[in-house]
Amino acid sequence: MLIQINTDDNVSHSNTLMEWIETTLTEVLERFADQVTRLEVHLSDENSDKKSGGSDMRCLLEARLKGRQPVAVTDAAPTVEQAVDGAVHKMRRSLDSTFGRLNKR
Repeated sequence: MLIQINTDDNVSHSNTLMEWIETTLTEVLERFADQVTRLEVHLSDENSDKKSGGSDMRCLLEARLKGRQPVAVTDAAPTVEQAVDGAVHKMRRSLDSTFGRLNKR
């Protein structure tokens, strides 16, 4: 499962953060590794033009599935870490639902 991380110009992207994101995605979604070819992470600061704001960090997470349409989820939170954590758990629920329906056929 290939992981690709993209950020806008307003999101700091240290090596530590990138490693944490990859580790988190791999650990939470490891049971889907055979069905997911690529995970694309898009991080953005939705309120970069304002000094403060509530949930201004956004994580869009897209899973490319073997032989299926991609699945995408999004989460917004005050920090990048919280947005990624929210999105990866939404993705796990979405993939559970997607593959659960396929197995019931």
